[in-house]
Amino acid sequence: MLSARRFLPRVVRRVTIPKHVEEVVTIAHDREVDPSDVGMKRADIDAVWRAILGLYKSRLHPAIGLCVRRRGQVVMDRSIGYAKGGGPDEAVDGPKVLATPDTPFNTYSASKAVTAMVIHLLDQRHALHLDDAVCEYIPEFAAHGKRWITIRHVLAHRAGIPTIPASTMDLDLLARPDEIVRILSDSKPQMRAGKRLAYHAISGGFLLGEIVQRVTGKSIRTVLAEEICEPLGFRWLNYGVAPEDVGLVADNHFTGLPMLPPMSGVFQRLLGVSFEQAAQFGNDPRYLTGVIPAANIITTANELSRFYQLLLAGGELDGVRIFEPRTIRHAVAEQSYLEVDLSLGVPVRYSLGFMLGGKWASFFGPDTQYAFGHLGFTNVMGWADPEREISVALMTSGKAFLYPELWRLFDVTRKIGNACSKTSAADWPPDMAD
Repeated sequence: MLSARRFLPRVVRRVTIPKHVEEVVTIAHDREVDPSDVGMKRADIDAVWRAILGLYKSRLHPAIGLCVRRRGQVVMDRSIGYAKGGGPDEAVDGPKVLATPDTPFNTYSASKAVTAMVIHLLDQRHALHLDDAVCEYIPEFAAHGKRWITIRHVLAHRAGIPTIPASTMDLDLLARPDEIVRILSDSKPQMRAGKRLAYHAISGGFLLGEIVQRVTGKSIRTVLAEEICEPLGFRWLNYGVAPEDVGLVADNHFTGLPMLPPMSGVFQRLLGVSFEQAAQFGNDPRYLTGVIPAANIITTANELSRFYQLLLAGGELDGVRIFEPRTIRHAVAEQSYLEVDLSLGVPVRYSLGFMLGGKWASFFGPDTQYAFGHLGFTNVMGWADPEREISVALMTSGKAFLYPELWRLFDVTRKIGNACSKTSAADWPPDMAD
């Protein structure tokens, strides 16, 4: 009989990495400032990078990108690994494409934070109101007792429709958004709106995207481009990419241990597809060119970090104001305090569109009770921490749920927190009077 130690290496899906990892490291030296300029030490940066190297050497991620801003300045903008050709099922000596700090990644569920801010922007302009019922904008959605579901419920994962019919995740439907709305409208809620906290992995995003379409007469992709990306000069940070850019996006790969019951069933219900299929979908041209508001923002680590810097700065960046301070305050206000999420099975603090940090338990490292951000399909993270004056994006292309070296992911967030000493959160959130 095989011992656990001998058995695990045979079942954990890992990637092959070069003997000398420095061969696949790219640093954007022209973007990184001297750490001392923002109250940090070179040793702090080195400690964070060692944690990233440890994560890469776990051989679960073909490519990793990291961008850290401190006080608005980039202190780390780096990548390691292969954007293409480095998967566990690909030939070791096959063609490869090196990942760089300019490589766009699929952020998966980290997209929800961006989608939420599009909604908050429209609320800021009084084009909609968060406490309006969804059916005020999508009348057909009122079917089967869903008329009481509000936009606020959707943003806070309390709409009572956390799962979606499997038919919704037919990638061919992305070209027919009306059909997706019809399926969601015809579906029955699993619980009363507002009663329980249950993560809405996909369903809420489609509803929010349709609301934007009906309010503005434009797709949520166009609104995001015109209202946020273009004014701030973003190259990416939108739902999917143009067909000619599909080949530039880092490939995703299912890695780690096999997903077994009961968790495999949980993910099947949440995503509408299996865990393994979700990783494969992320490489499909239909997925990469479609609009999935909850799950397909494509961007670089630098741009996602810059997006969080916009929020950290109170809604104005490089002389361009996008959000009013009060809008950001509303967006990050706590809506659930360590209430057990019935979809994920663990307590999570949520605001209206963001996951929130915590004193003891946090996705964004220990002692981060003021942090706000979002995870994306297990190992992608974007967040801001007002106490430390940082905005961070961690991109990974390995889609692993459980693996022996999972602690290395949390070691990265811990090292980032340790590297950036607290200053003050007295001015956070932005004053409502601003």
